[in-house]
Amino acid sequence: MVTPRKHASKLLIALAVVAAGLPFALTGAAAAEPGTPPVQPALPFPIPPLPPGFDPAFYRPAPQAYANLAPGQLIAARQVNVANLSLIPVNVDAWQLSYRSTNTRDEPIAAVATVLKPRGYMPDRPLFSYQIAEDSTGNYCMPSYQLQMGSIPATITGSVLVAGQFLEIQAALAQGWAVVVPDHQGPDSAYAAGPLAGRITLDGIRAAANFDPMQLSGTATRVGLMGYSGGAIATGHAAELKRSYAPELNIVGVAEGGIPADLSAALRMANGNLSAGLIFAGAMGVAREYPELRKFLDDNMNGLGKLMMAAKEQLCASYQSIFFPFADNIAMLGKNPFADPTVLAVLDKTKMGKAVPDMPMFMYQSNPDWLIPVGPVNDLVGWYAQDPNARVEYTRDHFSEHLTLDPIGAPRALLWLKDRFTGLPVAPGVRTIDAGSMMLDPATWQVWGETVGTTLAAAFQQPIGSGR
Repeated sequence: MVTPRKHASKLLIALAVVAAGLPFALTGAAAAEPGTPPVQPALPFPIPPLPPGFDPAFYRPAPQAYANLAPGQLIAARQVNVANLSLIPVNVDAWQLSYRSTNTRDEPIAAVATVLKPRGYMPDRPLFSYQIAEDSTGNYCMPSYQLQMGSIPATITGSVLVAGQFLEIQAALAQGWAVVVPDHQGPDSAYAAGPLAGRITLDGIRAAANFDPMQLSGTATRVGLMGYSGGAIATGHAAELKRSYAPELNIVGVAEGGIPADLSAALRMANGNLSAGLIFAGAMGVAREYPELRKFLDDNMNGLGKLMMAAKEQLCASYQSIFFPFADNIAMLGKNPFADPTVLAVLDKTKMGKAVPDMPMFMYQSNPDWLIPVGPVNDLVGWYAQDPNARVEYTRDHFSEHLTLDPIGAPRALLWLKDRFTGLPVAPGVRTIDAGSMMLDPATWQVWGETVGTTLAAAFQQPIGSGR
């Protein structure tokens, strides 16, 4: 008779074998022709994937493995099985890519993205880069881990945003699009560090477009970006950085909603409010990329503040939200952060409005948003409008709030990107639309109807999207 303890022992042995084998796999990948590492096979069922913290060979390879690579060049690749809620497999082709990116100090780093495509081949397939709102400080919250079959479910980890926004990714796959989902917070889970997230996102597009199994057209691939809330941090900064950081990419449109255009304004509004815990976690995430901010926090936080920081060091979004709501974050500091030049300099670096994107933009925001203030978004759109070449459609929703606008606005964003992929032009200029509710747009209802059908079909292992 095989006891449960023996089962557990066998599983631990299998995990150890997989973990031990990964460094050798990466060593082989480093010796391969640049840009074409061998693709490791998916883990056999029922061996679960290792969380990133227990998988350093893939997530944190030795610096010499990528120091001489170009941004976006592949370090390693492996096939994975993706699933809804970590349990219900989705019938698409999927891989994880480890690739070289660059931090905000212009140092090479390793980053990871998940790439997916419908089964089969489709010529000139477009690429949809979706930036999930990870909003977390724990590496086990990364989309690349949470999207996998057999990962710890979001009901336990608190990564509900990853699980929920995976439906929007499946809606894109159902259109026949290829998809790249970057772990845009980087190896240190630097939540809300926008310039870092933008670079990782652009390099993830480079990696996906040149990964042979994706069957894309390299730099000629038509690319669309989309992200909401924490995902809009990465999306907005990627749009602004594209011209200087990745000018060769053929980005035809960017859609973003619930836009954290100014972290300083969000921190001020959150103080003492329901969103205090989640927004302060963003400050902690930024401090991981900007050590001068971390030093300010360490030097000035009182005992309660340091306890809060310790509790939030390794949490996913749901737990970040429910721990320390309504906290008076400023009162926990010995000095006013908004009067400190070091803090202000860091917050300015993470603020959008440094460059006007050179592609069409679709932006949408809840006017009564209680988490991300609408004022900085209005200011950002107004700043873009000063450039006669800007192409922006901005919708303010006057009925929805932050959480509801994501599923309400996503169908319109997807339809807008579909028009960009088909080549419909966007005239120069900035247009602002005040809508009672984006939910009243009947053109969008079919999108969610199709998404529900796609999700149900996926539960019965029907392939998503089309190919030939």
